[in-house]
Amino acid sequence: MNLLDKLPLPLLEWFRDNARPLPWRDDPTPYHVWLSEIMLQQTRVAAVLGYYRRFLEEAPDIAVLAALPEDRLLKLWQGLGYYNRARNLQRAARVIVDQHGGVFPADYAAVRALPGVGDYTAGAVCSIAFGQAVPAVDGNVLRVYARICGDGGDITAPRMKQKVTRAVGEIIPLNAAGTFNQALMELGATVCLPNGAPLCQRCPAKGFCAALAQGRVGELPVKAPKKARRVEKRAVWLIFWENRVALRRRPDKGLLAGLWEFPNELGDGPLPPDWGIGACSEEYGGQAKHIFTHMEWRMAIRLVRAASGVLPPGWVWAAADELEKTYAVPNAFQRAVELAGEHLRGMD
Repeated sequence: MNLLDKLPLPLLEWFRDNARPLPWRDDPTPYHVWLSEIMLQQTRVAAVLGYYRRFLEEAPDIAVLAALPEDRLLKLWQGLGYYNRARNLQRAARVIVDQHGGVFPADYAAVRALPGVGDYTAGAVCSIAFGQAVPAVDGNVLRVYARICGDGGDITAPRMKQKVTRAVGEIIPLNAAGTFNQALMELGATVCLPNGAPLCQRCPAKGFCAALAQGRVGELPVKAPKKARRVEKRAVWLIFWENRVALRRRPDKGLLAGLWEFPNELGDGPLPPDWGIGACSEEYGGQAKHIFTHMEWRMAIRLVRAASGVLPPGWVWAAADELEKTYAVPNAFQRAVELAGEHLRGMD
């Protein structure tokens, strides 16, 4: 018998007693499950809860989401990061409205074809919302599999993910597919933790886990080493004029596409003359750092008082309330947002 074959019954019993109360579990409609899964990609549950509630208050159904202005969509998403998730969410909502009459499709292939939906998300939605016996394999599931089966394969390799997907698909209970997939993910998120610190004595698989029996829990799962991040040094300017601060929109493609930002440039040079902004005063505002997946920004923040209200085309002056409620500024500029808010309040 495959070690994984022993898992379903003890896992479901464990989940019955230990499942976290989460809002999308209380009302697992396809829209709610889909939204939660998109938000949870590379994001902790605790960080998602407030966003999930606020998002549904403003976009309670797929039709409203499809019609939401992009600036409002991005503002609702501000702080969650990976903003293409939000854009793909809306693109998918529009596909559902245009091609499926506004009703979330129940067919796996149709769900998988939606923008921003991969194998995992399609499996999660189809199993949890529709009860279909399809696997949903994420990083948590890969880790659980590697430890229970003592598998030293690289979990970042596509071949390993395919192997695990087949193995999980073979043991999904037909009458509890969604519960089983959630339980497997929950086990990885709350017990079979990463970084060599799992809570093995709380695990329903402790009696047949190969990694635990062999003393290899800290060695598994195996991951290929990540490439070193590229470091960029940037100068970020907070330019003030009459209780407002300057913002500009980032390009439509690339990193943080379409979001608003404080003007910035590579390096640590002076205020660029081609911006045409005269400075009455300038002071140093401190350092900030932001880490992206493959890159790190190290930012020197400078506070500038402009000589006039003239800005380059496409730039805007934002008041404190607009900075808070209207313009979506990514977390990369969080320290700059805080400084700008403090400065603007001091100018009132």
